[in-house]
Amino acid sequence: MVRRKPVLVLLCFTVLAPIFLYTDRLSSFPSSISNDDFIEDVSNVAFGNEVGKLNALPQELTNAVKEPIGIVYPDNSINSHQISVQSRDVSATSNAQEVPLRKSGEHKSRVLSATDERNLSEKGSVIEQVVNRRIGKDDSEKSKAEEENKELGSQQTEVQSTPEKQESKSQKKSEETTHKVDPEKLKTAPQDRNSSSTVMPDARVRHLRDQLIRAKVFLGLGATRTNPQYIRELRLRIREVQRTLGDATKDSDLPRNANEKLKVMEQTLAKGKQIQDDCAAVIKKLRAMLHSMEEQLRVNKKQAVFLTQLAAKTLPKGLHCLPLRLSTEYYALDPSQQQFPNQEKLEDPNLHHYALFSDNILAAAVVVNSTVSNAKHPSNLVFHVVTDRLNYAAMKMWFLSNPPGKAAIHVQNIEEFTWLNASYSPVLKQLGSQSMIDYYFRTHHANSDPNLKFRNPKYLSILNHLRFYLPEIFPKLNKVVFLDDDIVVQKDLSGLWTINLKGKVNGAVETCGESFHRFDRYLNFSNPLISKNFDPHACGWAYGMNVFDLVEWRKQNITEVYHSWQRLNHDRLLWKLGSLPPGLITFWNRTFPLDRAWHILGLGYNPHVAQKEIERAAVIHYNGNMKPWLEIGVPKYRNYWSKYVDYDQVFLRECNISP
Repeated sequence: MVRRKPVLVLLCFTVLAPIFLYTDRLSSFPSSISNDDFIEDVSNVAFGNEVGKLNALPQELTNAVKEPIGIVYPDNSINSHQISVQSRDVSATSNAQEVPLRKSGEHKSRVLSATDERNLSEKGSVIEQVVNRRIGKDDSEKSKAEEENKELGSQQTEVQSTPEKQESKSQKKSEETTHKVDPEKLKTAPQDRNSSSTVMPDARVRHLRDQLIRAKVFLGLGATRTNPQYIRELRLRIREVQRTLGDATKDSDLPRNANEKLKVMEQTLAKGKQIQDDCAAVIKKLRAMLHSMEEQLRVNKKQAVFLTQLAAKTLPKGLHCLPLRLSTEYYALDPSQQQFPNQEKLEDPNLHHYALFSDNILAAAVVVNSTVSNAKHPSNLVFHVVTDRLNYAAMKMWFLSNPPGKAAIHVQNIEEFTWLNASYSPVLKQLGSQSMIDYYFRTHHANSDPNLKFRNPKYLSILNHLRFYLPEIFPKLNKVVFLDDDIVVQKDLSGLWTINLKGKVNGAVETCGESFHRFDRYLNFSNPLISKNFDPHACGWAYGMNVFDLVEWRKQNITEVYHSWQRLNHDRLLWKLGSLPPGLITFWNRTFPLDRAWHILGLGYNPHVAQKEIERAAVIHYNGNMKPWLEIGVPKYRNYWSKYVDYDQVFLRECNISP
């Protein structure tokens, strides 16, 4: 009995305590919510296949909503709140049948399914969640919930309508694009692509070269170098492709088995791609190769410039042999045989006089031959050739053995001009000074110029500056046409003698078409003497074929103008080299522009001169380093010059000079 009393007390406590606590919680509900409503709400919660109301969840206040989808959750850990949220999201996007609501403030209940009877234990948790939600709600929150439910209903309606709008918009866009596309273009597009691929010239040569580059990349990658068998195969394929490619520049130069070698190399490269799939390593290797090639290109360009300048100022073996052979022959002649005919024409101002200053015998011969060959009246032509002491005998011997037909010719030695000395000519004094020689030729000196074109001996030759002394050389002539030794005459030049220079001294073709022929490319405009007197954007003009009015020259005292500027440039701060910069200064505002058809430039440096311009020009000029008598000359221009050379002449054959 004593033991039963404590057991009965504990039993009563365990039975009565839950009932007391539960009824006490029910009594704490707010007065605005009745117990009947609560019991009705709880009773409407369905488990299994029954459907009921769950007013505690947010209401969807729309006229019609989509039928929610019932989802079965076998996991007991999923609570009713997660289920309701998921089912609400699904109902907003589903295409289920719409049903009307029973009354405002209600919404479609969410269906919960259970797998077995153990899910009945979830009733307590569901009731507890409902109770907690209802306790935390007051009247003001109810009104907020209703407004949110209205907005949610309107959003659901928009969600239902937006897919239809998007479909209609996409249909309209597709219709517009189909209307815009031209069916003829669609038909011709594939043909254009095919035609462009077939028209591409030398596609196989390009492909083979690309394969060699890719193969070299694989040779330098770590993954492929660890595979000696693949490396041997790749090197073999590289040698095969190199032999196949050879010196080919177009597909027609390739051998017959080129396609086979191309396919085999492509297969080998595909193997390498399988071995090495690290794009970062390939990119790194390509960048290294690109950097190496750029550095090599820079070195090669510098070397090419040096070799070009070297080739331009060196004399080919045949042209060195020619004056020696001619000089020997000249001194073997009798004094009576060393004189030219038609000496009476040399000072006749009514004839057409041409001045040519050169130490290149073959070049001077081409100028004379081309002028005489294209002249309408060769008997009116008189050529005045001035050369240095070294080539004087050879020059005379050439024209004695190859007389220019009916034209008169006179060869002079610059040493005969006793008036041309350092006391009279500032430039002659400067050219002979040690500082000028050091500036042009002593590269180890600090004050020497690094530009290689300054190393050309012509800049130290007085023949290059003799053009500024035409009135002194030809005191009895009124007009002279000056010709450089690197030109070819293609038409009759008698029209030059009828041109009115309108008081100007120099008639020349301007070179405004190219920016590097402006004054600022020749003169130092940072010097105030230059900037105050000249326009940096003024048009330059070309030496090579010039008409000089010697009467106006003497009247305007042009030689003294030249001397004054040469004295100012004793330290080479106004210009550096050549005869063109002082010519631009001396004949500033004294040059009459000739028609461009008289004189075309660029055949000694520009391989893209139009053939039509060359053919219509009266004089073509090989200005630049690539002279036609040198191996570096532009091949397609050489024939214009070589056709005036008689390669069957005995002296040329003896010196092995051939086209």
